[in-house]
Amino acid sequence: MRSSMMMSIVLVAVLFVSGCAGISKEVRQMGELSLSSPAFGDNGMIPGKYTCRGDDVNPELRIANVPENASSLVLIMDDPDAPMGTWVHWVVFNMPVTTRIGEDSVPAGAVQGKNGWGRNAYGGPCPPSGTHRYVFKLYALDARLDLEAGSTLEQVEQAMHGHVLAQTKLTGRFGS
Repeated sequence: MRSSMMMSIVLVAVLFVSGCAGISKEVRQMGELSLSSPAFGDNGMIPGKYTCRGDDVNPELRIANVPENASSLVLIMDDPDAPMGTWVHWVVFNMPVTTRIGEDSVPAGAVQGKNGWGRNAYGGPCPPSGTHRYVFKLYALDARLDLEAGSTLEQVEQAMHGHVLAQTKLTGRFGS
């Protein structure tokens, strides 16, 4: 009796897990906003070409599953491991809904905000020591932001408030 009860519990658990896996798989197929790069995998090492020690150009980024009602995209790249606090490497807003950001480029019509060096441009990984994480955060918004080129990260985040439909991130690492 006891062994048959245990078998039933195991069977129910297996069916539950199988059912959950099916639901989870279905959700993934329906799609959540995603961001990837052919240059590196999530939590992978960013090639030197995309850093201050190389060509200092942005890597290609691929975007999938943008919500149908999105009006624009925002991309923020920062270094949460910087010695003086999070360092902003790239701010791009009012990007048209797209599936790709090409290497060393910004989509037509997109606006760049000010990075930590005070430039309206991409500034690649450049850690003073050790290995740092570089987080590319992508947001799908239901509006375009009423901001000028050179807006700060804080201004962009404030303007995004209440307009985020979906978000995702891609993390790369680079170090000495």
